[in-house]
Amino acid sequence: MKKSAVAVSLALLTVAGVAQAADQFIPIPSYRVGAYASGGAKFYGGMIDYLNYVNLKEGGVGGVRLTYEECETEYKNDRGVECYERLKAKNGGASAFNFMSTGITYATMDRAEKDKIPLMTMGFGRADAQDGRAFKYVFPLITSYWSQATAKVQFLGQRVGGMDKLKGKKIVNLYHGSAYGKETIPVLDAMAKKYGFELQHVEVPAPGTEQQSQWLEIRRARPDFVLLRSWGVMTPAALKSAQKVGFPRENIVANWWGGSEEDAVAAGDAAKGYIAGSFALDGKQFPLIQNIEKTVYGAGKGNLSDKGFIGTVNYNRGVVSGILMVEAIRAAQKKYGAKTLNGDQIRWGMENLNIDAKRQQDLGVTDMFPQVKTSCQNHEGSGYTRFMQWDGKDWKPVSGWIKADTGVTLPLIKASVDKYSQEKSMKLRDCAAEK
Repeated sequence: MKKSAVAVSLALLTVAGVAQAADQFIPIPSYRVGAYASGGAKFYGGMIDYLNYVNLKEGGVGGVRLTYEECETEYKNDRGVECYERLKAKNGGASAFNFMSTGITYATMDRAEKDKIPLMTMGFGRADAQDGRAFKYVFPLITSYWSQATAKVQFLGQRVGGMDKLKGKKIVNLYHGSAYGKETIPVLDAMAKKYGFELQHVEVPAPGTEQQSQWLEIRRARPDFVLLRSWGVMTPAALKSAQKVGFPRENIVANWWGGSEEDAVAAGDAAKGYIAGSFALDGKQFPLIQNIEKTVYGAGKGNLSDKGFIGTVNYNRGVVSGILMVEAIRAAQKKYGAKTLNGDQIRWGMENLNIDAKRQQDLGVTDMFPQVKTSCQNHEGSGYTRFMQWDGKDWKPVSGWIKADTGVTLPLIKASVDKYSQEKSMKLRDCAAEK
């Protein structure tokens, strides 16, 4: 088994304590080895650090301690399903799963609905799951892929002086050859139709290390912009390939999974100037991140072997994942009581999140991520994206929070949900009746 540079434990299965009667169990289906290990290790490290922080500072949630168990998926669908089955009933039952993988999410959706366990797909997964009438147990919290895709096009509109100026422009969508990579094709097609730009889709076979032919195709097409939908090793490979063919990196806009320090550093000087989306800001300027370092690492319970990664993009995203998980537990406890809760009760908490400006301030994460308010019909809760640019050393913000173009996303969501419900012969939930 390969060793990850940032993981404290490399065991296939890592256990954090022995679950007690008053514990709340949170499964951690991580990936710390393989082509996507660098991002996965920091993300889940941040999430685990936050869970340990809540235990150390508050003794858990409402007196109920948080426990977790880690299972290595290697970002592979079959391993993800194995981890789901292994952990779903452990220690009194799983609260919720966050696979940070669109493929594994698709592979476990039906199982999770049957088992009544929510899937938290923060910034990834099936975008139409925003509609909780059809996807009762799936939560694409903060911002879905479709919302982000419309924000990317709006950001390009800002760059050229207005959305009307996109007409006649040529844009290439260079995407990872997976369910994740293909997820935004319909919404980008709709945006191209709405704003009159020419759109060309170019696929890169996973994991994405070989891109010579794709960038030669891009050079022949001579696009104004490239929308990069990458993950893991595909990102630095794309940036290096762009440099070889002379494509300006400031005209490459990646999605958030292509925008981290490891992506940029691995590409060297080929990364300077490229832009990526974000749903959670990096940095140590947030009081919570400072307190985690002081409290958790001060107690010798930090999950990262190198504290230098605290505050990085994927680490902070992991912390936000932990916040959303814990806030869902808090919300559920208000309804069901301060006790060990089952997955269906945690699902109710996720569907009733309200992380407003005041709550963000209390948590020490003001403006670290958009405010989130979910409901029966809105499992996303936000829909905002920001953009940042790599200056050769750090990420610098180049936009404010950009709201999704719901004029494009909502009709697509409705059409997809109608098709899905017909295929499943299911009746949509009556949200009004459930209030």
